[in-house]
Amino acid sequence: MKLDTSSYYPEPYLNDDDDKDESTPSADNVTVEVAETKDKAVDLPDDSGYENEPDRSQPPTSFEKFTDGVATLVSWILVPLLMPVYGVLLSFHTSILHFTPFHVKLSFVLITLAFTLALPSLLVILLKKIGVIKDIGLNSRRERLIPYIITFVSMAGTGVFMYFKGAPMWLVMFFGGGAVAGLVNLTVNFWWKISAHAAGIAGVVALMIRIINDGYPLDNAFGWMIASIILAGLMGSSRVWLGRHTVWQVLAGYTVGFSSVFLMTMIH
Repeated sequence: MKLDTSSYYPEPYLNDDDDKDESTPSADNVTVEVAETKDKAVDLPDDSGYENEPDRSQPPTSFEKFTDGVATLVSWILVPLLMPVYGVLLSFHTSILHFTPFHVKLSFVLITLAFTLALPSLLVILLKKIGVIKDIGLNSRRERLIPYIITFVSMAGTGVFMYFKGAPMWLVMFFGGGAVAGLVNLTVNFWWKISAHAAGIAGVVALMIRIINDGYPLDNAFGWMIASIILAGLMGSSRVWLGRHTVWQVLAGYTVGFSSVFLMTMIH
């Protein structure tokens, strides 16, 4: 009877040596193959994207399916590339910039969308097409280097544009803070997978605080600040639930994003 090699842990031989087929691998060879397989598993590149792999040993319950769907939706609605656009929209909706003519608002929003969302998204899609990255969600730490560089350049370039167009310094430095956060995340990414989602939305929270302090806020500014804080918590919980980040990685992202934007927007 030949050995069943379909498992990494085969049953021992039950037959005598005389009954063995020459084509049947010996127990020693199987042991070596198992060891080699385990070694290879350890050396696999970090391309799974999971820091805290959810338990999928049992079929998901209806609650788990629903929560997975909500967490995934939240992750995409609050994707980091959208944070600059949300920041500009909130600036025009909750601060003295509310009184800016509509055509000026529209042009600023469209330019921000082009520089910080459309261009980086197209470059990420191109990187996927040529095989540099495997997932446009950039869930693997090793796939984030070039996108982080793209994000840094996009945020810095948009900040320069805002400056020369006469935007308030707190709005200019919102983009400056985003560029700093991207640079910090890029550096940390060489060793650790920090949450870019958390950094992005924490930057928006910092922006809302600066608007309330320095942006001649409208009556709705405080409500939007509270909403941004709640959404930040929901987004962080979603990333942990999906296994994309640990709690510490999310907290580190919050810290980097908030402190970078808050400190940069204090420059006048």
